[in-house]
Amino acid sequence: MIAALITAIAATETLDDLDYRISDWLYQKTSEANSDIVVVGIDSITLNKLGVLSSWIRRDIAKVITYLNENDPTARPAVIGIDLIFTGENSQDPEADRQLVETIAKYDNVVLTSLSNAKEDSNDRDPFAMWNKTWQEELPFQALAEVADVGHICEPIDSDGLLRHQLLYMNVAEHGQRYSFARVIYEKFCKAKGITPNQSPITERNGIFYLPFTAKSYSQGVNFIDLLEGKIDSDFYRDKVILIGHYALGMGDEFTTVLDKSSFVYGVDIHANAIQAFQNGFFPREAAKSLQLIILFLICFATGLFFRVWKVKNVLALWLIISSGWLILCKIFYYGGIILHALWVPLAVSVLFVGSVTINYVRARAESDKLTATFERYVDPTIMSQLLNGGADALDLGGTMRNIAVLFVDIRGFTTMSEQLAPSVVVEILNQYLTLTTDCIRRHHGTLDKFVGDCTMAFWNAPITQKQPVLLACRAALDMIKGSEKLRAELKERYGREISFGVGVHWGRAVVGNIGSPFRMDYTAIGDTVNTAARLEANAPGGKIYISRAVADILGNRADVTSLGDSVKLKGKARGFEVLTLNSLVETEDE
Repeated sequence: MIAALITAIAATETLDDLDYRISDWLYQKTSEANSDIVVVGIDSITLNKLGVLSSWIRRDIAKVITYLNENDPTARPAVIGIDLIFTGENSQDPEADRQLVETIAKYDNVVLTSLSNAKEDSNDRDPFAMWNKTWQEELPFQALAEVADVGHICEPIDSDGLLRHQLLYMNVAEHGQRYSFARVIYEKFCKAKGITPNQSPITERNGIFYLPFTAKSYSQGVNFIDLLEGKIDSDFYRDKVILIGHYALGMGDEFTTVLDKSSFVYGVDIHANAIQAFQNGFFPREAAKSLQLIILFLICFATGLFFRVWKVKNVLALWLIISSGWLILCKIFYYGGIILHALWVPLAVSVLFVGSVTINYVRARAESDKLTATFERYVDPTIMSQLLNGGADALDLGGTMRNIAVLFVDIRGFTTMSEQLAPSVVVEILNQYLTLTTDCIRRHHGTLDKFVGDCTMAFWNAPITQKQPVLLACRAALDMIKGSEKLRAELKERYGREISFGVGVHWGRAVVGNIGSPFRMDYTAIGDTVNTAARLEANAPGGKIYISRAVADILGNRADVTSLGDSVKLKGKARGFEVLTLNSLVETEDE
């Protein structure tokens, strides 16, 4: 669905402007202008000397054509292209018209221009749709049109206002196909040079073709007044294409092209670019849009599947490979004569990449929240927060040796009671007991290790280092004994049964970490410290807390204890292991 949606958006005109910009950057590069093509501009210097264009242009154009052809008969230009409009006779100076007609009739190397003024007739959003019609042409005045070669100068502007295409021909009423000014000049140039012209480009949509631009300017610093005053050596124009046209701002012949979107290019330079393109014979064609859409869909579909299941680093690598690889492929195809949409694939995979990263982040966050919620059942939320904030350094996976305070608590007589009560009652009592012990452990920031039947194990000072872990463990133990009195009274009233807890607490070194197999792991503690705490609890009578001398020494004067000496024999412990009963804790000023 996502691949189809991206493809549908690309099929519209939504991405056209941005796609144009990327394609222009990728395909259109300036190179050296052909020295056989020279622009002679009617520039501001010319206008300052000669005055208003209409007062002198026809008479002086005739003089310049004569000068170029007769100044040195062995060095005539191959073609003289006049990019000016001569519609309508000059009633104020008919002699100028006569001179222009006679001059152009005398020489066979001049090409004039025609245009159409009906561009605004089409309301189609496609800027090229208007060229699919037959036009009413505006030719030079009749006497001139009868003796001159003519090419049209209509420019097809893209939807973004830039010029990147040309119109090879246009359908003209009563004439048929009128070829462009540049094409007529190019074919006349080839005839003069005795060479075979390159084939015309294959066009799209009634004469439209993509123009590979070469240079912004073909001017070599010579202006019209220089030619008129005979200051130019014949080697400048020998066997060349001389284009004469407007070369000053405000004369209505400026265009913005793909070569430079920040400045204008004069129309006469655009014709020069087209002539050089005809000389080069390189005319890349845009690949069929339907085929490109199919390719886009397949790429989106395939990358979308990979992005869904791969890790972010692999997704990033694939995104970079596809995006950069597509641009390289576009460049290769361009030099092979095929134009691909440069934007579509990189933009599409970028959207998929961002979406994939976002989805992975949301998914990872959800899993993290789920893991956090689950782990908080075992670890105090305060510890959990420190673990998350501390990152990998806060939890050394695989196990580490450290000092911990270990607590075991068990119900006295639970096995006998469970044999005499209904299973549902046993489970209810057990759940109340486990809830009580869990609450006490979490309240005092301990790590709940496991439940083994009616026994609960917890430890302190892991997975992170804590301040006064022994004191926290002993406070939890006292809260359990205190809580058991209330639970005992409640069960006595409801079931006629009494329960009591025996608790053991020890401090020492143990291995703490993820222990188990790849299929089942527990975050737990193992070692003699754990075994000793379990044996202290196993020997503690109901309602009593047995602690070791190590615990008592750490508590110091904060604890009220009763030493039992070595009268309590712990399995695996040699004679002389002192056991003490923890009676209470005294709050001190430093707490």
